[in-house]
Amino acid sequence: MSLQTLLVFLGVFLLVTDYMRRRKPKTFPPSPFPLPFLGHILNLDFSNPLKTMQKLTEKYGDVFSLQLGTMCYIFVNGFQMVKEALVNQGENFLDRPENPLDVEIFNKHGLTSSNGHTWKQQRRFTLSTLRNFGLGKRSLEERIQEECQYLTDAFGEEQGHPFDPHFKVNNAVSNIICSVTFGNRFEYHNEHFQKLLQLMDKLVELHGHPLSQLYNSFPGIMKYLPGPHHTISKSGKLLKSFVRDMIAKHKENWNPSESRDFIDSYLQEIAKHDDSGCFCEENLVACTLELFLAGTETTSTTMRWALLYMAMYPEIQARVQAEIDTVVGQARQPALEDRSSMPYTNAVIHEVQRSSNIIPFGLPRLTMRDTALGDFLVPKGSILMVNLTSVLCDKKEWETPDTFNPEHFLKDGQFQRREAFLPFSLGKRACLGEQLARAELFLFFTALLQKFTFGPPRDTAPSLRCRLGITRHPLPYRIRALPR
Repeated sequence: MSLQTLLVFLGVFLLVTDYMRRRKPKTFPPSPFPLPFLGHILNLDFSNPLKTMQKLTEKYGDVFSLQLGTMCYIFVNGFQMVKEALVNQGENFLDRPENPLDVEIFNKHGLTSSNGHTWKQQRRFTLSTLRNFGLGKRSLEERIQEECQYLTDAFGEEQGHPFDPHFKVNNAVSNIICSVTFGNRFEYHNEHFQKLLQLMDKLVELHGHPLSQLYNSFPGIMKYLPGPHHTISKSGKLLKSFVRDMIAKHKENWNPSESRDFIDSYLQEIAKHDDSGCFCEENLVACTLELFLAGTETTSTTMRWALLYMAMYPEIQARVQAEIDTVVGQARQPALEDRSSMPYTNAVIHEVQRSSNIIPFGLPRLTMRDTALGDFLVPKGSILMVNLTSVLCDKKEWETPDTFNPEHFLKDGQFQRREAFLPFSLGKRACLGEQLARAELFLFFTALLQKFTFGPPRDTAPSLRCRLGITRHPLPYRIRALPR
């Protein structure tokens, strides 16, 4: 057999093998025609994946599939179908798939990447410990209020000149979760901590890079090629090193009979279980790192969007400030008990979360058993992606889904909850920090607007341009905080 014939035979064999491997039953969710080996990679617009999902939904309906290299994803869209998947049949989509980008960092440990008994134990312990350290109590509210004062002082130091609020906001929000996990806060001029925040910001951004997404689809090939996926791995290891150092410092002066913070409490749990089973140091590192990352990135990104929206819509900002002046005044700090008396401010915060849509696809789920969704069968082992954008911008649920409109959350002048408001996702895997995030957003937002009026630099129009990484966040911007 000649070399040419052998190569042709090999090529045909690989194509047939690929076709047989990808062949789906008639009940499988529909998809565009896939290319051999590549799948639907070329169907995606990596610069605007939300637009791609919208077009595919319009063509194929609320449940469709995409093959990206070796990975097959089922996308679920629209409020009713998302609720069906995450609530009505939530037990069938409870696990997490292995994400090649993060496997070196978490390796199925912690709160997000773990499954089964390990995940249930970590989540139950973490929720219980957060409550012990003030979640939902006055003590944590006072801690947030104290940080609000530090943040307003930092904004005041800019004396009304344009500045980038990014890392001031990041530092302030991070200090809340740091006080719970590490037992201390970090000054805004702490160079080491600022470098960690910048490292985290880069890690979040690089997750959205096209080459990083290709690594998830073709890990066997991409690991040998240069690209941002290697930077993500290095950044993750540096952040883990920071957490390990904090744990080591706790061990030096640890008193088993006294818990100062989350790390102390977890060390007690490890001692009870003799560093075996679910409670071990690797899970402690992973849980602490996840609390640090998620507790910083999500709320701080939402706050940066909030300031940008206020600069974009001065008339809305003025109404919020009028309500703050009426209910709170200037003589004291805003408190959580004020929220029920401030329906417009509460509606604006909710509309910021809806419009900013910071985690547009949620986190992936792994199908634990064959499950019917609508007219289709989702086989066991499929990766489920929940398009939260399709819920937060669902034309069936929102009067003006593409417009920033606080009236979405008002009825006869009173705040109204909306069932389709799902920035924290749904079901048993929903964000465990929701209560903390809600408290932080209200207190930080009202504290800043109590003291400042926000606007763009002179002769500059504010822009809502964004980039997509782990979160959907605004491009760097400068803003003026004018003292009131």
